Amino acid sequence: MRTSTKVFLILYFVTLVGTVLTSAFFFSSISITEQGLRLNLNTATYISLAFGIGNAIFGTILYVRFLKSQKLNAVLFFSVIPLTVTFATAVYFLATINNYQNNTVSLVKQVLQIDVNNSNNYLWIILLTVIYLIAVFIMFKVITKPLKKLEQAIERLSDGNVNDKILLGGGKQFQKIEHGLNKINDNYRRKDLVLKETNVEVDKYVPKQFVKYLGKNSLLELVVGTQVKKEVTTLFCDVRNSSQVSTSLSLEENFNYINSYLNVVSPIIKKYNGFIDKYLGDGVMAVFTRSRQAYDCAHAIIKAINEKNYSNVSMPNLEVGVALNTGEVVFGVVGDETRKSITILSESMEITSKIGEVNKVFGSMITFSKDTLNDLSSKISINYRYIGNIQNGKEFVSVFESLDAYPRIKKEKLIKNKVQFEQGVRAYINAKFDTAKKLFEEVYKKEKDDKVCYVFYNKCINKQL
Repeated sequence: MRTSTKVFLILYFVTLVGTVLTSAFFFSSISITEQGLRLNLNTATYISLAFGIGNAIFGTILYVRFLKSQKLNAVLFFSVIPLTVTFATAVYFLATINNYQNNTVSLVKQVLQIDVNNSNNYLWIILLTVIYLIAVFIMFKVITKPLKKLEQAIERLSDGNVNDKILLGGGKQFQKIEHGLNKINDNYRRKDLVLKETNVEVDKYVPKQFVKYLGKNSLLELVVGTQVKKEVTTLFCDVRNSSQVSTSLSLEENFNYINSYLNVVSPIIKKYNGFIDKYLGDGVMAVFTRSRQAYDCAHAIIKAINEKNYSNVSMPNLEVGVALNTGEVVFGVVGDETRKSITILSESMEITSKIGEVNKVFGSMITFSKDTLNDLSSKISINYRYIGNIQNGKEFVSVFESLDAYPRIKKEKLIKNKVQFEQGVRAYINAKFDTAKKLFEEVYKKEKDDKVCYVFYNKCINKQL
């Protein structure tokens, strides 16, 4: 028992004894005259009244504390018992009031206007019954109020949207339930936090776009065999000088070197609404739903790498090339139920890889296929030149070089020499090496930094297709 409860208990008994001993003074101060009810208040009456009020207050506090320490069924029982006993006693008294004769009863009869010639006592019984029922209703409503809060808390908890601490109120039983629900809520929030962190980590391995393209909302909905066809632009970006650099660096420095490249490229791909399909050691394969975004991303990568080389002199310069191709791919789920993998299958990506190899041979910045050019030219104005074909099965795919990737002065010279350069390329493809050599030699004299022209010139000398 709490100390405060012991204090209230002592005060209750003290005021109870005081009320009993001084009650005669209170009743003797009440009289009925022709003018009505009259109180003859004096010091003794005030003392009796103070004891009575104090006793009622302390008794109520103890009674409420007692109820709070009980379970719901006991609370309902013990809360109704005093009220029912009081009601039954009052009803019995009113029903038999005319059988009693003393000063107190006479005073009550006069106040309630009851005598043997009327039935006012039964009217008072009816009124008392109504009051009793209303009191019981209010009491039950107050006592069971935590049940409503419990229902709401469970509903919110089941929906997973409980953020604040659950508060029920009520007695001891509800306190235990409240504690249990808050433990469940805390466990739920911890697990939800872990799940969110896990999903964030999963998103780093499996792009959300994969799931979106497959028409699903989460990885849990994916089943082996799920697939969808889409026309996309694939981007292949690789580090050209990684092999030469790796021989001069330690293993740890090699990892830092490659990661420094990925830390530049990856955010740019994301910025232009692309996503990385796979990391290829020193290369990245990314996917874009729009060719314009892929084209702008490629130029942003070249610009960012150049800026990084300029600002970071402690590490070897990064040399990258970007290849683009537009075509139909299949997004799908392969594997079995024990191990699933989301992948992209397409001939288009193989073409992108081959264009990347051409990029590496020529030392060009950005190259793209005819399909990408056709898609781009219908949307924006770009500067480019034809640099030959690659073979894909029995077909040949035309490849073009972006001139917008170069500094302004070089870009203007390349644009100016475009027609003559492309004539040389066509002559070379038709094995007219002498004609091609002459054309490339004239172009190279006008721009010494034209790496593609220089490669073609050497191939013409060696008569190598």
